[in-house]
This record gives sequence, C-alpha cells and structure tokens, in this order.
Amino acid sequence: MKTKTHGLRGRPDFLLLVLTLALVGFGLVMVFSASSSVALVAKGDSLYFTIRQLIWAVIGIGLMFVIMNIPYAKFKTGYLLYFVPVLIMLVLVLFIGKELNGARSWFLIGSFGIQPTEFAKLGLILYLGSLIAKKGDNFRDFKKGLLPVFIIVAVVCGLIMRQPDLGACIIIAGFALIIIVAGGANLKQLLYSGIIIAAIVAAWASVMLLSTEDGTHSWQYRIDRFTAFMDPTADETGSTYHLSRSLQALGHGGFTGVGFGHSVQKLDYLPYPYSDFIFAIIAEEFGFIGSMFFLLFYLFFLWRGLIVALRCSDNYGTIVGVGIVGMFAVQAVINIGGVTGAMPLTGVTLPFISHGGSSLLVSLAAMGVLLSISRDSQTSSSSAKPGQTRGRSHIKAV
Repeated sequence: MKTKTHGLRGRPDFLLLVLTLALVGFGLVMVFSASSSVALVAKGDSLYFTIRQLIWAVIGIGLMFVIMNIPYAKFKTGYLLYFVPVLIMLVLVLFIGKELNGARSWFLIGSFGIQPTEFAKLGLILYLGSLIAKKGDNFRDFKKGLLPVFIIVAVVCGLIMRQPDLGACIIIAGFALIIIVAGGANLKQLLYSGIIIAAIVAAWASVMLLSTEDGTHSWQYRIDRFTAFMDPTADETGSTYHLSRSLQALGHGGFTGVGFGHSVQKLDYLPYPYSDFIFAIIAEEFGFIGSMFFLLFYLFFLWRGLIVALRCSDNYGTIVGVGIVGMFAVQAVINIGGVTGAMPLTGVTLPFISHGGSSLLVSLAAMGVLLSISRDSQTSSSSAKPGQTRGRSHIKAV
C-alpha cells in the first residue's frame, strides 16, 4: 500500500539549483563578452544582446520557481494542455512565421522572437514520459509501445523539418532515444526499428538533394555545411567559413587563453559569436584550461540532474527527469562538437550559455520540472520506513 505525504513536499535539490543559476550567470557574462562589440556596431548599444538575455533570464528563473512548486505528477495528466498548443504553433509558424537564415522558425513579437521548436522539446518529453509510464510493461510490445512513440516523434520532427531545422530534429531524436531506453523498451525491437528509420531518412535526404523543385539550392547549402567538418579548409569563404573561423578562435586561445573580453574572432569575424559559437569565444578567452573547467562544471551539472532523476521512486518522474538531462546533454554535445569540428555543424545553441530567449526560457522551465521531481523524491525517501524498498523505474531494472 502506497504511503501519502498529505501535500507535504521536500525541499528542492539545493546543489542542482545553485549549479543552474551559476550556468545562467556565466552565460550572461559570456553573452556580454561575445556580443558587446557586434551590438555596438549593429545596434549602437554594447549591452543590447546582454539586456535582452537578462530579461529572458529573469522571466525564466521566475518560471522555474513557479514550476518547481507544482507537483510534477500533475504533468502526467495535464501534458496535453502544453503539448497541443505547441503542436499548433509548429503548424502556424510554417504559414505566418518569420523566415530567418533560410528557415521559417520564428514568431516575431515586436523586437523579440519566439521559437516554437524550443517549446516542442519540453512538450515532447512530458508527453512521452506520460505515455510510456502509463503503458508500463506493455511498452515492450512493439505495436502498443514503440510504434505510438515513433509516430509522435515523427510528427513533431516532420513539422520541424518543414521549417527546416535539422539541428533540432537531431536533438529531439537523440533525447527521444534516451527516453525510450529509460522507459524499458525492447532493445532488439529498437535496433531493428532504428535501421529501418535510418534507411527511410537516407532515402528522403537523397530525394531532397536530387529534386529539381524550388529550394534545392537551400538544401544543398545545408548539406554542404553539415559535411564541412570533414575538411574545414575546403571552402573557407563559403560552406566551411563558420567552422574555419571557429577553429581559429580555439587555436588562438591556446593553453591559457587571451583573457576575458580580448577575443579577436568576435570582432565581426566569427558569425553569431554570442549564440551558436559562444563556446569558441570561451575557448579563445579562457584557453584549454578554462574550457576544460567549464566542461567539467557542465558535466557535474548533468550528473547531478541524472542523480535527481534516478532517485525518484516513480517511473514517470524518472523518465521525464532522464529525458530533461538527456535534452541538455545531447544539445551540448552537438553544439560543442560542431564548434570544435568533431561533428557536423547544425546551428544549435549551448543550453544556458548561448544568447536565445526561447532556449533559455524552456531550459529554465525544464529545470523547474526537474527540481519539482527532486522535491517529491526527497519526500518519498524520508517517508520510507527503514528497510523498505522503494519502487524502481524501468531504467534501474535494465
């Protein structure tokens, strides 16, 4: 028989909260350093991008504290109140959204932009977590388990690719896979399904490249940028320009860096130094030592988030928590991997660090959910009797 806490909840994980706020603070400092010169020339105000990021940070932190005080179990039944509007926005943005950099991904409200794709990430995590947790052992059945999940992910990715936004689709596919494994999927079925899906995606990409329809050149440009990491010097004035400049920033930083605020590549050489390529500025200003310290700090943050998720005695809490940590981890790996030339460039932000209101707002909202999970995890731990075994999630049983 399950024990009830009668509305009493534990405190949020203090360490995770401090780590989150520290990342946001460091992100604001780096946005200022990376954007001040560009903002002064383009906007006449060196603080232009920093102030905008600060506004989103304040709103996001407030939202995080609000969500942190909502029992996470409410999202198990109320996820549609969030997911359905997000799905509608993904459709609407294709028709009335603003096209920037070849992708129709934004709603512009005055001088601020809203990117529905960012909100879709958290919505999908809450949806998949609820779906998988409700199915229980039936999730190991392909028709009842994996197939509905694949359909949901395919619908979301299909709408996003219509923008198109390849980077977001890769991130969603990555954390969806983590959620599926955490939910206890049949790994043999997952492997076979993955092979089939990869073949379908490869065929679709080939059709897009060989198509004579309008937009072929746009797709060819994206493929060229995607494959630029194989030879960064192949076309330094074209498809490999971004990566070439990023690698120059890393090289210039050396072992100890050139010092805070002294980056050269941010002076209108490296595109989007305060957004997609902010890690390159970190590496240039703080060098190898500073970059390693930052990466270790980020890994510690992810590890703490994972610990919080695994401590939860409820399957839904664990699956959602692992999904949120997976979202941050996948996106950080793709961003840093692209900036350093270890993998293709896809134009994604570094969570909590890069300039971007939608990204920061959703990241802090997701942390609110994870901190809410930590509060109930502490309650269930303290209410358990000595020697009593708590319920285990599927990921702990795999």
